[in-house]
Order: sequence, then structure tokens, then C-alpha cells
Amino acid sequence: MRILNVTQSYSPFFEFGGPPVKVRALAEGMAKKGHEVSVLTADWGLEQRLEGTPQEAPARKGPYGWVREVAGVTLVYLPKWFHYRAASWNPGLGKYLLAELRNFDVAHIFGLYDLLGPATAAECRRQEIPYVVEPIGMYVPIVRNLWLKRMYHRLLGREMIAGARLVVATAEQERAELVAGGIPNEKILLRRNGVDAPSALPERGSFRREMKIPADAKVALFLGRLSEKKSPDLLLKAFARASASGSQAKPRADLAFVGPDEAGMKARLGKMAKSLGLGERVHFSDPLEGEAKWEAYRDADIFVLPSQNENFGNTAAEAVATGTPVIVTDQCGIAPLLKDVAGLVVKHDEKELSGALARLLEDNALCTKLKEGCTIAYRQLGWEEPLEEMESAYRRLAARGAP
Repeated sequence: MRILNVTQSYSPFFEFGGPPVKVRALAEGMAKKGHEVSVLTADWGLEQRLEGTPQEAPARKGPYGWVREVAGVTLVYLPKWFHYRAASWNPGLGKYLLAELRNFDVAHIFGLYDLLGPATAAECRRQEIPYVVEPIGMYVPIVRNLWLKRMYHRLLGREMIAGARLVVATAEQERAELVAGGIPNEKILLRRNGVDAPSALPERGSFRREMKIPADAKVALFLGRLSEKKSPDLLLKAFARASASGSQAKPRADLAFVGPDEAGMKARLGKMAKSLGLGERVHFSDPLEGEAKWEAYRDADIFVLPSQNENFGNTAAEAVATGTPVIVTDQCGIAPLLKDVAGLVVKHDEKELSGALARLLEDNALCTKLKEGCTIAYRQLGWEEPLEEMESAYRRLAARGAP
């Protein structure tokens, strides 16, 4: 099959969070299965990025923008004229769709609140090419620019989703949100995400040394966008509360935030940490990728994902892959797969989160049990099953053809 993936951000632009990781895993997985896969995405400064990362596959100038071949996947980066946050206007999009879309059997659109997806969907409908939409947790507006997101649905998103042959949900929670939004249940494909850990995990210690965290301190790690939706501020308050409770003889505990800043959250967290008397025990790092990211997971004693809403929770899965116990809120799609096996599940509540942190910081037996459970949970988080489900769905759509 010939498969087109459409996504606002892709490798090497991992600062946009989990979507580039997920799309890359699906695209490269399909290519390994023998399919012709292309990814259409925006150019967020590829030429400059590749100059600073010579180990990355090179790019060449194509008729629509930069083109790369990585792991059997053809990547097309469309130049942008302007952008607002993570959404961009790419004037070469129409030219690409008119010339190339007819060459594909199926298209898969990832995410909402951008212009690439609706334009691709409209051209798919015009050329009668089946397409899939995967909202990646964005279907229900949660925080920030709610009126803009509602306007997007009214003008662009509603028609794009209505014309999709399938809409992908990555957890039961997201499926329920889609059904509540009026999408027929029979149109929804429930397909979880996976995690692809390196074959050999790094040695412990590098991240702690880089962050100047004592070797004997307990480390709670947050890795992801410092956004309101992911609630790093709630985590900081809960950490302060957990640190102040319990035995005075308990070991030192530090909290590390790793990820891109959003809307000034990093400055707010720094100010809050000082006001709570935790200035020396709260650490910040820019986004980490590759070996450095896995070093952070390895050096953490606890990984925390305190999101208000998370369609799956790829970072929690990555932490489990390294043997690090997790705490997630019950608003994360991955929660049922990890609960009491590889981690603790709490409500989006400061008191509950604080209690879970205190337990894992002091109860070594519980930590050991959850570490051992990480191995069990990881076996259920590979990409093999999601890729098979996606391949089967693509085949059905491609065989069915135009309605």
C-alpha cells in the first residue's frame, strides 16, 4: 500500500511533544512491513537543525520543500510563511496535494488545530481517497484559546472528521469523548500507542551529574511540555507537601522538570519553588532527546504525569520501559494498563498526588514491587499490535476505495 501521513511536526522537531514520536513509530513500522510511506509535515527550520546534528539523515531540495529518506520513509517538509504557536501556513501544500495525493491509497491525518489536516482532508474527499483522522487527544478543548479551538471545529474540524472513514482513539477515555462529541462508535478505531525503547539502556548517573543532583537523593521526574494541561504546577505543590510530611530522617528528594516552556510556565514554577523553599531541590532542563532523554528516565526514582487530560501518555510508557515506577492521573489513557502493576493512579488532585509521592519516596518495598511490574507492563506496550491493527484498517479502506 501507499500511505500518506500528515502531521504538523515530525522528527527532528521533538520539542513539540509526543506526536512526532508516535507518527515516526507508525510510519517507520509500516515501511518495515513493506509499504510505501510518505510523511507530509511543516518545516520548522530543518536546514539549521541538520547543520547542528550531522548524525541526522541529510536533506535535498525538492519541488515542494526539503525531502529526506529515513528508515524507508519519504519525508517532505513544506516551507512555512508564518505560524501561530505550533500551527503554520504552508503555501506549497496545495501544489503538493494536487500533484501527489492521487498516488496514495490512504491518508492518515494526525492532530487538530492546524491547516495541513483540513486541506488534505478536503482534497481527499474531492479525489475520493479514504482518510483516517487521529485527534491525538485534541478533540475536546481543555485549556488555552478555547474560543479559537471551538471556531476551528466549526469552520474546519467538523467537516474533516465527518468525512473521515475512521477516527482513531488511543484509549477508552478518548473513545468516550469522541462518542460524546457525536462521532458514531462504529467509525472509531480503538488502538493504543506503543513505546520503542533503545535496545540497551544507558548507565545511571549522567542526568544527575548534569543537573547537579546528589547521587543519594530520590528523584521525581516530569518530562514533557511545561503546559497548563500537563499540570507541572500541581506536581510542584504536591511535591512540596510530600517533602514536608513523614519522617525527618527520610532521604533528600529532588524534582526535575524536563521539557519546553509554554506560556511562561517555567518562570512561574521557578518562582513557586523559591517561595516554597525548594529552590535548590527543583531543577529545570530544556527538552532532551535520544540518549539524553533515556538517561533522565534511568536516573529517576519516580516518573510523574499529572495531566488534566491525556489521550494516552507516551512519556509514562517510556519511563516504564526503563524500569522507573510512575504516578499518573486517572485522566491519562494509559492509566488502566499501569495501575498497581508499574505505578500508582491518582485523581487530578494535590492531596492525592502528594500522598502517592510520599508513599513512593519512603516505601522501598512498594518501589521494588512496581519496578518489577514495569517489566510486565512493558510487554504489553510494544508497537507490534498497534501496527497490525493499523495495517488491517488501511487495507480495508484501500480495498473499499471510493464510496
